Amino acid sequence: MGVAAPAARARLERFLADAARAERATVLALEPLTGGAVQENWRLDAVLEGGPCAGKQAWVLRITAPAGIPGSHSRAQEFAILQLAEAAGIPVPAPRFLCRDETVLGREFFIMERLSGVAAGHRLVRDPGLDGEALVGRLGQELGRLHAIRPPRGELPFLVLPEPTPALEMVARFSTQVAALAEPHPVLDWALRWMVQNAPEPQATVLCHRDFRTGNYLVEQGRLTGLLDWEFASWGDPMEDIGWFCAKCWRFGANAREAGGIGSRAAFTQAYEESSGLSVDPESVHFWEVAAHLRWAVIALQQCDRHLSGALPSLELALTGRLAAEMELEILALTGRPDQERG
Repeated sequence: MGVAAPAARARLERFLADAARAERATVLALEPLTGGAVQENWRLDAVLEGGPCAGKQAWVLRITAPAGIPGSHSRAQEFAILQLAEAAGIPVPAPRFLCRDETVLGREFFIMERLSGVAAGHRLVRDPGLDGEALVGRLGQELGRLHAIRPPRGELPFLVLPEPTPALEMVARFSTQVAALAEPHPVLDWALRWMVQNAPEPQATVLCHRDFRTGNYLVEQGRLTGLLDWEFASWGDPMEDIGWFCAKCWRFGANAREAGGIGSRAAFTQAYEESSGLSVDPESVHFWEVAAHLRWAVIALQQCDRHLSGALPSLELALTGRLAAEMELEILALTGRPDQERG
């Protein structure tokens, strides 16, 4: 069932009218957006007649992809996380309407506000007019605000506390995923062994974004306008988000600027510590940078498998699998050779 097919569009208009308490909804444009490699995002322009939201609307329709990857939340779960983040004052695309009825478009989806700005990492890290230090400072502040959200939260009953620790829970989770890969990857096995031996204790358990990186936030005229893609958010170690943001794999070639390829690690961590009240532990962050490259290697291979299996044929997904070798090389650089084990 195509999202943009005439019959699907008619069902979508009826859903929007009911959800917005409007007399009528008319879809003006429905076009696929680039980005969002796991789920599908569609630019949605609509007009509502009557009701409290009457007028032209600029939205994004986020719909579950035909084939997913392990660890990704459902659209209903992601919608709940967005609602909580918005209530906490974090700049996110405001969630508007959730549709669990798969007879509308064939899959679960939700509607959120469309924010302006550029998200493409390769463009942001090469923007000569961008004040990178100011931007990473703002990102550090917002990450600190996110990490002020602590369990338990009744709005997120689907999130479970990591046991016995966030680090060891991740090792167990990815040990299973590495074992399930179609081909052996000795470097990933080595990374898992190193992580067991160097797993840190968390100083707090917080709501982690778990995909907080350049490419998942919007910037307009140098200003942060929104944080995107919350489908992996969960309880965890706050240093995990910092390690993911600073990992070399998310600098888009601007490796000298360790904070997301945008600014200095010092500016980012200082702003984060002032906002969160937590201390950034360099050894713990180093662990989570190793974990970031392991995780991205596994995701890259899983993305490639979505293509190879025929579930979602895509040249982009096929090429993503080739990134795993780069991640393995960086893992070796971060951990040393296997004959140089620590501890």
